[in-house]
This record gives sequence, C-alpha cells and structure tokens, in this order.
Amino acid sequence: FLNIFLIGPARCYRQIKNKPYPKSRYCRGVPDPKIRIYDVGMKKKGVDEFPFCVHLVSWEKENVSSEALEAARIACNKYMAKFAGKDAFHLRVRVHPFHVLRINKMLSCAGADRLQTGMRGAFGKPQGTCARVDIGQVLLSVRCKDSNSHHAQEALRRAKFKFPGRQKIIVSRKWGFTKYNRADYLKWKSENRIMPDGVNAKDLLPFMELNIFCFPTTVFIVFLKAKVRVYNVQLLGCHGPLANRQPGRAFLKASS
Repeated sequence: FLNIFLIGPARCYRQIKNKPYPKSRYCRGVPDPKIRIYDVGMKKKGVDEFPFCVHLVSWEKENVSSEALEAARIACNKYMAKFAGKDAFHLRVRVHPFHVLRINKMLSCAGADRLQTGMRGAFGKPQGTCARVDIGQVLLSVRCKDSNSHHAQEALRRAKFKFPGRQKIIVSRKWGFTKYNRADYLKWKSENRIMPDGVNAKDLLPFMELNIFCFPTTVFIVFLKAKVRVYNVQLLGCHGPLANRQPGRAFLKASS
C-alpha cells in the first residue's frame, strides 16, 4: 500500500506517450525492478515433459509496471503449486521492465509553497520501471501436462487481475514453448526430424538438405555430353555485368 501511495495508481503510468527511456549512463539512479525471477517451476524439464501451453495475452497497448508483473507471477505460481504441484508446471514471464518511469515530486509539508517551483524544471527523477506491451503480445506463458490444463487456465485468470487494461487467455496450438504444432511435432519426432534442445526443439531438416555454397576463384569441372568444360565461380555481385543476372546462372561464367 505504501508503494502505491508513493508512485500512484496504474492509471497514472499505463499510457504509452514517449519514446523508450531505458537505464543508461545518461539515466542513472534507477531503482531495481520488483520482479527478479522470470522462470518459475520446473524450468529444466525437457520439451517432451510438458506438451500443453497456455498464454496470457495483452489486449491493449500500455505500460505494465514491474510491481504488476511480480504480483501476477506470485499469484499464478501460488495457484499452480497448490493445485497442480510445484513440480508439474513451468511458468515464464515473457516481458521485461526496461522502460524507466519518472516522477516530479512535490512537497506537501508546511511551508512547501515557498520551496516548490511548480512546473519549472519539471523533468522528473526515476522512480520505477515498466514494460511497454503491444496488442497481442504475450505476458505470461505456462506449460504443463494435459491433465493440468484447467489449473493453468485458472491460474492465468487470477493473474489477470494484477494487470491494468484487458487481457485474454489463449490456449496454444504449439507443443509447449516450441514453434511447432502438436501434430507436426509428434510426426517429425517419429521421423527423427526433431531434436530436443532444453525447453525447445530443433528442426534437423536444414542440416539434412544439400546446401550449395559459392566460393570465389574456385574451379569446377562439369562433365556434360562427354566434354569437359571449366567454369570459374565468381561471387554474386550487385555491380557490373553480374547485376542483371539470371537466377541461378549468374555465378557461372565459362572460361575462354
């Protein structure tokens, strides 16, 4: 309550009005953000352990303070640990409070009217941090087993009340925190095309395909119709005779 009294309610700071103002050597004396932990739960569980994923998505363009992010993290973590188990989920805060908020402090003691300068020199001093979020940006994400999906949605519903503005709870079609759909993930895993990589997964197809590289001043011998032709490989350029090249044929030039 004392912190709210010092910085004011969220309606004073939620509107995005100015350019990003991060902490730097020109912006010193910034207090540390209230949120210090961004991954909660079983964050080292493999990608195959938690297939279900649900997001809390912002439906407004606004500032979200670090105090609100910390309160939402605590509320979501407390509910999931109580009803699903502390080893049955992974919660991740997806936004970071890098934007610095300023305040032009006014004196309210007796005789303050002699000391105050009003709006003269009104560039305030740093008093907190917030995250600038856009419409459709994910605030919180929870991955767990399918049996705990209703607990994850209820936990995010309770975390919604810690934020200003409007948010939506959206169930992801992806496998956990990966970028692959659940059907594709299972199919490609059976084909050994997917390799687990911590909480994510790697697609091995780009490494399986034949990649053609272009090396300068390298001589290729091409056997065509029992004749040997020597081609000099040149770098793809944007000036000279190679500028108006045909796709796929520009770097081959028959040697005279």
